[in-house]
Amino acid sequence: MPTPFDERGEIAPDKLVANLTQLARSALSGFIILGSNGEYVYLDETEKLALFQAARQAIPADRLFVAGTGAESTRAALRLTLAAADAGADAAIVITPAYYKPAMTSEALQAHFTTLADASPIPIILYNMPAYTGLDLSTEVVVKLAAHPNIIGLKESSGNVVKMAEIAQAVEAKGLEFAVLAGSASFLQAALAVGAQGGVVATANVAPELCLEVFEAAAQPGKARRIQHSLLALNAAVTTRFGVAGLKYAMQKIKLYGGPVRPPLLPLPANGQPEIDQLLTQLHLI
Repeated sequence: MPTPFDERGEIAPDKLVANLTQLARSALSGFIILGSNGEYVYLDETEKLALFQAARQAIPADRLFVAGTGAESTRAALRLTLAAADAGADAAIVITPAYYKPAMTSEALQAHFTTLADASPIPIILYNMPAYTGLDLSTEVVVKLAAHPNIIGLKESSGNVVKMAEIAQAVEAKGLEFAVLAGSASFLQAALAVGAQGGVVATANVAPELCLEVFEAAAQPGKARRIQHSLLALNAAVTTRFGVAGLKYAMQKIKLYGGPVRPPLLPLPANGQPEIDQLLTQLHLI
């Protein structure tokens, strides 16, 4: 879920509640608050806690509330994870710390996530996002961490389908309860085909039913592939091409609240609006 800001640039928890209420009418199984599209790196801790509390009000009890609690230090990530648990989150999703990249060895990352999982009262989901962090959590490290009883899954946003298959195969062979999740709608069908159990996808903010159709058609490769192909252009527009600004504009077009991005992110460029309008129209979303 994107984080809504008002015209003064302040967080708008009421708008988050409204968006969640509308999206919860779909069959989506849950919502991540303060992932990458939530502009979490631009929020202070007080804002994060306010958004967690607002989300808990709006997310139905039968859906997952997953809180983004990644931070550069283990101490800060744990403090935020404990606060998210207090706010009622069902699980925490934690991105790899990355500022000191050369020092973020396999050993350092294993220690970071193990410390969090040992102390967290809620389950931990690993989050691998090399495009933003410059780090790629290795298959070996993921499989080792999957053995921890409080680490329940991985959001894999690298797009490396072979890697997802290898992790799915390894955890299945070990009999571990660990879910591999596609990190983008652009490769959801491919990930499901090699053993992923679901996806965490920004495009579900504007096309939840189409994303669900890909998931539900996983046993029908031809159908799933056709729906997957139909989503490619829209997914690219609201993620890599126009980023959070594009996603928020698309949400506004389908009558959710989008609002501005927080600087230094820039507003959607003029050429973005007609392109997104066309893609939404082609998919009968507007």
